[in-house]
Amino acid sequence: MTRNFINACYLTLVVGIYGCSSVDTKQAEEVPEIYPGILQGYLPMDAPLDSKAFVPPAPGPDSPRQTLDDGVVAKMLPLRGTARWDLAIRDARLEFPAAAEAFSCAMGLPITEEDTPDLYMLMRRTLADLGLSTSTAKKAYQRERPFMVSGEPMCTPEDEEMLRGDGSYPSGHTAIGWGWGLILSELAPERAEVLVARGRAFGESRNVCNVHWRSDIIAGRMAGAAAVARLHTNEPFLAAMDAAREDIAKARASGAKPTVDCEAEAEALAIPLQ
Repeated sequence: MTRNFINACYLTLVVGIYGCSSVDTKQAEEVPEIYPGILQGYLPMDAPLDSKAFVPPAPGPDSPRQTLDDGVVAKMLPLRGTARWDLAIRDARLEFPAAAEAFSCAMGLPITEEDTPDLYMLMRRTLADLGLSTSTAKKAYQRERPFMVSGEPMCTPEDEEMLRGDGSYPSGHTAIGWGWGLILSELAPERAEVLVARGRAFGESRNVCNVHWRSDIIAGRMAGAAAVARLHTNEPFLAAMDAAREDIAKARASGAKPTVDCEAEAEALAIPLQ
């Protein structure tokens, strides 16, 4: 099971492409790694979520769902070179601290090891839980990615070789982004709308990147939501949520603000996806 997980796209990106977080904390040292730089999640890895049991089969070549997928791919191509394309490149990065920064503007707070350490650790550990949620369906369907079919460029060409060997359906990035959007909206319900919207956009960035089909994104949301539901049966996760709430309250009281360019992010997100 660990081998299947390590071979998945999201973990290969973290370790093989971008490297690991450069800062180690005492808290991180107390959590075992399932691979260098990848912390163990909260859920037991010997009983993973079986996403193929509830995610419908990937669209067939001549199906209406594939026709819709083809149309979405064509509509995304004009976004190449725009600010939305640039944001999609940043959203492709699943290493820390970059991955946490993707949600800082939506949270209205810096999500960093220094400012909100428990919240930061919560995101680091749930990366594994949310990413693992797509593994059984990915392995079952082994769907080709849009750039493999169309020959059109993707937004992170350095990933191409690795992505060609990793199934497209469901999207692991989307499961992670959608799951984080749900978790963070529970921690900051007053910002639920913008946080869930950011989680949606995080997955849609994979459409913009030309590395996932629309149906991959929808299936990834299913898997991510199911993983969040299972996390809510896990006592260590619930305790971590309580600690993250305290982090958020302290950070808000201190007046801490995101260090990323939130205006530029908002402008990129405002570009319509046709």
